[in-house]
Amino acid sequence: MSVFNSLGSNYDFGFAIRALFPEVAKLFHLPGGLGLDLKKYLEEKYDGEAILLFKGREAITLALKLLDLPKNSQVAINGFTCYAVYKAIEKAGCKPVLIDIPRDDLNLTRSDLVSTLTKNPDIKVVIVQNTLGYPCDIDEISEICKEKNIFLIEDLAHSVGAKYKNGTEAGRVGDFVVLSFSQDKIIDGISGGALIIRNKIYQKNIENSFKNPSVALQLKDRFYPLLTFKIRIFYNVGGKLFHFVLKKTKLLSTPMQGTLYKFSNLPEWYCNLINYQFNNSDKELRHRRKVAEIYSRNLSKKILSDSIVKNIDLSANLRFPIFVENRQNLINYLKKDNIYISDIWYDAPIAPRRFMSEINYKNDCPNAEKISEKILNLPTHKNISEKQALQLSNLINSFVIHNS
Repeated sequence: MSVFNSLGSNYDFGFAIRALFPEVAKLFHLPGGLGLDLKKYLEEKYDGEAILLFKGREAITLALKLLDLPKNSQVAINGFTCYAVYKAIEKAGCKPVLIDIPRDDLNLTRSDLVSTLTKNPDIKVVIVQNTLGYPCDIDEISEICKEKNIFLIEDLAHSVGAKYKNGTEAGRVGDFVVLSFSQDKIIDGISGGALIIRNKIYQKNIENSFKNPSVALQLKDRFYPLLTFKIRIFYNVGGKLFHFVLKKTKLLSTPMQGTLYKFSNLPEWYCNLINYQFNNSDKELRHRRKVAEIYSRNLSKKILSDSIVKNIDLSANLRFPIFVENRQNLINYLKKDNIYISDIWYDAPIAPRRFMSEINYKNDCPNAEKISEKILNLPTHKNISEKQALQLSNLINSFVIHNS
């Protein structure tokens, strides 16, 4: 089977059947069946009031709306992030303020935050994202937010299961926590998100009265695990063409849909898949950690980040980043061995790159720009074995030697 970074790589055939026939889980009382209460589980895990939503970006918008901030209030975010985060802030009537990252890290730091607050003293909210699952220094950031009465939101889209340096699990520090259960995340329910209100002032037992997403969107999601499973298996004998046709006809589910910034309910069958993923998360996190350790031990030190390597044990290890000068050549080189890792997180300060023209960007984050030109993320998911990770490391080292 070909190796992909995404394209349904968190799924196997059993998951595909669960997505198509969620009633099977209920009938046979399988883990992740209808009997488990996702909302209750999240409230206990993160010590707050949970609201389930169709997308994680909706949770960001809802958190900001619950704060009832003045229009155009400033919200500070990592300057190396996804367009969905940026747009979700604008949808809440607020103004994103980008904080550049260090040259050798993927997360904003205390000094970065202090510098940004000096220039923008009216910032009301800070969002931290623990990029690719690697934890930021939450103690220092949290301390500043408390001193200045700034709300802190933890974005766990990449980092469910990660731990901070103080041993606290990510999601148990901020005033609010947002989660994404979308494609290729640590907890992957095809679609899904949640807002956890940890600040008791804003806990109001809010009833979710939002409408369900369209039947068409749900059908695309139901078939996504099975379709991507087939594409991966048969990629070199018709799967590539099958993938092309599905994308052209827009029959394949995609997370980056411009219409999905309104609030939508999360239907129960998604909750079943998310419960199933949480039930297996410890096993999956152990696998990701082992794969990341193989990369860190075997790859050339020239293309590694010390801050990433030293935090593998704390990280959720959503992907393992390396940093190369001739990235596209390496991508093409690996394709010869059926390894497809061209879906880069992130290929621009606010990614995907095609959205940069839609934001008010004025070279705010030069370090993020440089990193976005070099970063290439290696797979750590369940469908890459430890043996394959070692083989991939050797291939990359061979390329680096011959191109240095």
